[in-house]
Amino acid sequence: MIFSDSFLQGGGIIPIKTKIKITDNSAYRAKLEQYYEKVNQVDLSKWSLMVAKHILEVAGIDYRSHDALADGFAVNELWQDGKATVHEVRQAGLAIHKAARESGSEIEKTALRAAGQAVSSGHMREHAMVASDYAVKTIGLLSGNNLDAITAERQWQLAELIKFTNL
Repeated sequence: MIFSDSFLQGGGIIPIKTKIKITDNSAYRAKLEQYYEKVNQVDLSKWSLMVAKHILEVAGIDYRSHDALADGFAVNELWQDGKATVHEVRQAGLAIHKAARESGSEIEKTALRAAGQAVSSGHMREHAMVASDYAVKTIGLLSGNNLDAITAERQWQLAELIKFTNL
């Protein structure tokens, strides 16, 4: 197993320490961080919402059937257009985290946490990376921490994030 807070040798990168314990592909997470640092907060919010919707779909959760999720995504999208406040985004993220705490399923709880972090990315850009990590944790739960499945998720996340750069 490779943990994302491990030291990458030779690349000169000390990865951002994860807020949660996950099994991860350190090299792909580090590469994701390189692009993440070059993307503005609005685009990080767009990307993290994509990550959240993707992981909810993988977990079999229709975000349109959860009021907190649908409302949270809508508030973040309004924030992206300058039509909602950071406070509103923060409150929407907290509502999703409340739903996560009330969930009886660890997979659903983790996927909801990814969504709550994604919505909160309008509050602080760091939440986008935490959303990404919760998505990886969800894949780990679904796959028995299969590193190939986790790597495929990180590759997908990286490919989507690169679309927001001019590189």
